[in-house]
Parts: sequence; C-alpha cells; structure tokens
Amino acid sequence: MSAEEDGLAPGFPGDQEDYQHMLEDYSHYAPPAEGEVLQGTVVGLTTKHALVDIGFKSEGMVPIHEFTAPDGTITVRSGDTVEVMVDRAASQAEGYLVLSHTRAARLKIWDTLEDAYRRNLLVSGRVLEKTKGGLSVDVGVVAFMPGSQVDSRPFHNLDSLIGGDVPVKILKLNRRRGNVVVSRKAALEEETSGRKADTLSHIEEGSVITGVVKNLTDYGVFIDLGGIDGLLHVSDISYGRIGHPSEALSVGDEVTVKVLKLDRDKERVSLGMKQVAPDPWSLVPERYQPGSRVIGRVVSVTDYGAFIELEPGVEGLIHISEMTWSRRMKHPGKVCKIGDQVEAVVLEVKTDQHRVSLGIKQLEADPWTTVAERYAAGSLVEGRVRKLTEFGAFVEIEEGIDGLVHISDLTWTKRLKHPSEAVKKGQIIQAVVLNIDPGNRRLSLGVKQLQPDSWETFFHSHSPGDLVRGRVTRAAKFGLFVELAPEVEGLCHNSEIPPGPDRTKDVPLLPIGAELDFKIVKMVESEKKIGLSLKAISEEEERTRLEDYHRQAAAATVTMEQAMKRNPKG
Repeated sequence: MSAEEDGLAPGFPGDQEDYQHMLEDYSHYAPPAEGEVLQGTVVGLTTKHALVDIGFKSEGMVPIHEFTAPDGTITVRSGDTVEVMVDRAASQAEGYLVLSHTRAARLKIWDTLEDAYRRNLLVSGRVLEKTKGGLSVDVGVVAFMPGSQVDSRPFHNLDSLIGGDVPVKILKLNRRRGNVVVSRKAALEEETSGRKADTLSHIEEGSVITGVVKNLTDYGVFIDLGGIDGLLHVSDISYGRIGHPSEALSVGDEVTVKVLKLDRDKERVSLGMKQVAPDPWSLVPERYQPGSRVIGRVVSVTDYGAFIELEPGVEGLIHISEMTWSRRMKHPGKVCKIGDQVEAVVLEVKTDQHRVSLGIKQLEADPWTTVAERYAAGSLVEGRVRKLTEFGAFVEIEEGIDGLVHISDLTWTKRLKHPSEAVKKGQIIQAVVLNIDPGNRRLSLGVKQLQPDSWETFFHSHSPGDLVRGRVTRAAKFGLFVELAPEVEGLCHNSEIPPGPDRTKDVPLLPIGAELDFKIVKMVESEKKIGLSLKAISEEEERTRLEDYHRQAAAATVTMEQAMKRNPKG
C-alpha cells in the first residue's frame, strides 16, 4: 500500500519520518528468516543459557556450553555483542527463541572459506594432530592437509608443526559434505614468490643488503634474501684464508652482503661478504715496509715454504731459502708448523699480485759478512761432508757456511774419478782454507794440503841416474808401475826391462809385489812423471864387471912385467 493510499503526503517531512519510525517498530515483530545471522547483545547469563536480545519481541536463549571454553570458563558477559541464528530444530522454550551461536559462527566460517577459495586467498590454520597421510588443520572447520602439501621440500618431522599456526591455501572445498583440503606448500610458494618479486625489484648489482644464512656447502653459502636465495662463494666470504664456510658462518646468522652479479631472468644472485669491507691489500704498502719486522700466524706449510697470516686477508710467504742461512733445510716443517706465531722480516711487497715476501734468517746476521774475520787462508777447519758432486765435496764448517773441496784438492797422488773415492757423505773431515770470497759466498778448502806433497819431496831429493828401491804395484801392456815412496809411482817401460826366458808379450817379467832396485832415467816434475829402468842397472853392472876385468888384467900384466925385470933370466 502506497503512502497516498494511506492518506500520507510524501512531500511533507514530518509525515515521512513518522512513517519510517512505524516501519522500524513493526520490523521488531517480524520473525527472523531461517539461516539468517543476527547481531545480538548478551543481556543475562544463567547456569544453562545466555539471554541474547536480537531486537525481536522476545529475547532468545543460547545454550551456555556454546560460550564455555575447554577449561570451563564462560567466554561472554552481559553487554557483549555476539552473532547468533534461530535454531529451527529446537522448540521455543518459555516464550524465548532458541538461538545458536555455534551454527551462526559455522555458517559465517563457511562463507569466509568459500570466499577465500573463490578468490585464492590465504587463510590461517592451527595444526591439530597428525593423521593418516597428513595433518588435521583447524581453519574454522577441521580441514585435511596431505603430507605432500606440507612443504615444497621433503618434510619428515610433521610433529614439529602440531600446535602451531600456519598459512594455508584451500585446494578443495565441499560445503555440503563438510570437506576442506588445504596446502601449506602452496601458501609458502605464493608467499615466497611475492617476496622474491619484491626483492628482485629492489636490488641491483652493487647493492648492499642483509640476509640470513640458509645452508652451508663445501663451495659456499646460500643466503635467504627474502623469497630468493643468493650464493655466497667461499672465496668471497673473507679476504683471509677459509677452508670451509663453517669456519666463518652458521645457519641462521644474519649477514650483510654485496650483490656481485644479478640475473633476473634466471633469478640467480651472486653475493660477496668480503666486498662490503675495504680490501686490506690497499693498505699493505703503508703497513708493511721492506726491512720492517712483523709477527704473524702460520696458516699453511708446503714443500717450498710457509704462508704467514699477517692480518685477516693478508698473507706473506717465507720461502724455504729464506728460513735459514744453512743450505741443509729439507722441509719448512722442520722450522715451523701450522698455528705457530713467528717473527719475520719483510723482504718485498707486490700489491698488484697480493704477495708479501718474508724471511726468518734475516733476523740474524749473515755469517758470510763476517767469515773473513773468523777464517784466514791457511787456517785449519773441521766440518761435515754435506754433499758430493762430480767436481768435489761441500763441507759445512759452521751454520750457513759451506766450503768446497775440489776433487783435485783431495789427494796429492791419486787420480780420482769421483770424490766418493776419498770421502763419504756425513764424514767429519779436516781441511785447510785455501781461499775466501765473501762477495760470491765461496770458500775453497783443501784436504791434501794437510800433508806435505810426496811428489815434491821426492823430486827435491832425487835426480836422474839415482838408484832407488821400488815395489811393483801393477802391470800394463806398456810396462810396470812401481811404488817408490808413499803415493809416489814411477813407470818402468817394457823397453827398460831386460829380456828373460820366461817373458811373453802379455806376462810381465816381474811379479806384482816384487821389490827391486831401479835406476831413474827420467824425471818431469810438472807432469809428476818418473821413468825407471832395470836394463840400465844390468848394463851398468855389465860395464862394471868389464871394467873390473880390464883393471884386473891390466894389474896382472904390470905385475908380470915387474917380475920379469927383477929376474931377467928366469
């Protein structure tokens, strides 16, 4: 019925307001529609019910257990606003409408879930318990989360989620059957995708950002930058030496890193942590001047030297040749080991190559600078044979000072093919200093000079024509070698050996070891050659016998002539 039929003039404000109030008054008496969710106010509480004013002509009652928490406490009080709906299944009691808060809440929850499912929104759920094949999750109603939907990676500890709130997405929903299937995996992936897109939109190469250590590997660290992982290579963690990332970082650490390389298409981010700080090598030329002394820690020992950490990111090398003035060093491990604190002298700095050369032996004076003060030519020294070569023997007479005994200075007489025929490695020997050259770090020694030269003595005391006693020592095709004095030999050529009945071409007339008198027929002192002769002795004896015979014959003749003079008649 229109306002005109009721005799009301719509153009008059006073009449319009009265009409509106009348409609509101009558609406109080209209019964609520089935399934309609109403806002009510709690006006009273009894042991069994909560009285709720829903604006109807009479108040409604809600069973008190619908407002009772698990611990028995009542969750509402007078004056609270609650959502309810008429419970048509229940009869009206004592003039009150029977209301249900639970049905109203459930109805609203399903509406919310359907809206979230339709709009692909995230909802929050509390994990209740582990069930066959997955988890039960309270999203307002009990939903099922399959194990495959818990995480994007295999997730073995489902118990760790029980009792916790997790974001989920609704995969399936059937309101009529009351079935809901949810996924935490989808929610995490969406959240990660959003964070990833946001992160990629805010970073550039050269950006300095923070992240959280997510995983450690042998080759580097994965850093969670917010939805996207960046790789921090082990070589970019520190300017110092790091064998494994775990030496510097742990999972969960928050770190500040620099974006070194960014590939948005492949969503790859290369990070550097050491690049956030200044390169310590930029200050090396100022901090480590050649000749200065430094203290560092041994971080590595190799066959050729030891690496010393002078400060984080700056290492120096002590080469094996710079560890001791002695040449006996076989391995740097004999001098230092990893972890030792050592003092060294800076020898050279090459900043562009990140190299600092260090030395330990320079902490002490070079013994060659004062060797001339301790030794003089002609002085007697003693040392150990350290090394043998084809041309001589190196003898260490003190730490860092080696002298060379040339093969020609080992003996006066023997012709050596190798020094090992006269001395052995490790043998302690005495020698005479022949020459000192500190500038070239050379010291010449002689062993034969410890004894007088047997050849020189022999040449000074004998001359050609002398008779000498000798012993046959060895035979050759061209003659016999005869020892005339210790370490002095002469040669008696075949032409100087008288022929004998037993002599053949290859068999000497005289046996080895035979001692005979020989005549010196030749002496060459510069070549240490002495020529001997047996034939000369035989010829001399023959001449002597002949001369004796002639003397005797002449004497007999004279005697006869004298006798005839005394007795002419006889």
